Amino acid sequence: MPTLIPQPTRIQAAGNKPKIIDEYVGRVNSKTSATSVAHMRSPQGWLEPGQTPEFDEFTIVLKGTLRVEHKGGTLDVHAGQAVVAHAGEWVRYSTPDDGGAEYIAVCLPAFSMETVHRDK
Repeated sequence: MPTLIPQPTRIQAAGNKPKIIDEYVGRVNSKTSATSVAHMRSPQGWLEPGQTPEFDEFTIVLKGTLRVEHKGGTLDVHAGQAVVAHAGEWVRYSTPDDGGAEYIAVCLPAFSMETVHRDK
């Protein structure tokens, strides 16, 4: 039988400015460890610490631009585009442009504080 998820759980975000993370599927909201799905809304100028996660992260940008820094440079991912950050690779996300960004992030396995490995 399908499981209805009536609403997301708001998760506190890391970074220099307030960011909205609404987790629909994941360790917190649905007690799912295989994958997580979250709706993110980041303001202009938001920057989070770098990370070297143990999970793959698939991100679809709905509005604005998401900047993804990596060891080889920087990618700007615009509305209508997607990016895959692979497990074990260092990345840092930010939203430098006017209006910030809105995006969907899917992590496989599910995001956890124990496996994200943020920079100190």
